[in-house]
Amino acid sequence: MSKKVNFRWALNQALDEELARDEKVFLIGEDIGRAGGTFGITRNLYDKYGDLRVKDTPISEEGIMGTAVGAALVGYRPIVDLMFMDFITIAMEQLANQAAKTYYFSGGKIKVPLVVRALAGGGFRAGGHHSQTLESWFTHVPGLKVVYPATAYDAKGLLKASIRDDNPVVFLEHKSLLSVKSEIPDEDYIIPLGKADIKRSGKDVTIITFGRMVHTCLEAAGELAETGVDAEVIDLRTLLPLDTETILESVRKTNHVIIVQEAPLHSGFGAEISALISEQAIYELDAPIKRIAGAFTPIPVGTTEDFLYPKVQDVVSTAKSLVGGI
Repeated sequence: MSKKVNFRWALNQALDEELARDEKVFLIGEDIGRAGGTFGITRNLYDKYGDLRVKDTPISEEGIMGTAVGAALVGYRPIVDLMFMDFITIAMEQLANQAAKTYYFSGGKIKVPLVVRALAGGGFRAGGHHSQTLESWFTHVPGLKVVYPATAYDAKGLLKASIRDDNPVVFLEHKSLLSVKSEIPDEDYIIPLGKADIKRSGKDVTIITFGRMVHTCLEAAGELAETGVDAEVIDLRTLLPLDTETILESVRKTNHVIIVQEAPLHSGFGAEISALISEQAIYELDAPIKRIAGAFTPIPVGTTEDFLYPKVQDVVSTAKSLVGGI
């Protein structure tokens, strides 16, 4: 059996089930206790598991992350709620210099099973300190894994897999997707990290994306189909490790590539995908790789931010120009 659940409650279910499954799992962050989290994602968990398993903290991202890293070093599995992705900047030393490197520096003797959850991206009109999507920062750090789901089904399965992983995982949740629904099975399931998902099969052009842009690209693919262009949409789901096999297989099939990201073009994760294809499948391409991205600017407050991000029509027009006479 299954039922439709939105992204927010899929995350809540994953946290609930993993807290029940493993007594070493605990949550730590600001306003996650009786308040149930800023967006309600930890609702009811404090009442069910108590303050030793759902730890409210002072406003100190540096302290939260340091506490979590220490707990992970002695065998616990902390899940850090840092609210907005922008706030991870305050805790980068603990995450990038300590959590990410300990396994390597200990010769594989010390694991750091830690998940950092954070709301990412725009579309919520929350301004420049609450709207960035900084995934490419973390994919540059050896020792971290980076997950960015686009659907409620994927969010639940990937979060459970992240919690069970023995490495530090940065788990990004796009705030504009919290109400998006998927069919969620009643039985336990996980989605392995490092495996992309072909959200729509096609033969004319490969569109590679992740997070909120998955839905933009799927809508664009629907419009393209009406004009005779058959687009394949790949949802990366996990950025690190990256599913290179699925990407390259699709490129060899369609011979045309568009990469779509919400983050600014400059040094964005799309550049890594473009380099991968250029190095390993350049002779499979019938046209140059195209990238579509957000504007390279701080994010303003209010409706002005709507002009910054890729639109459905951007993807449609780019695909049409790329495939030419198809």
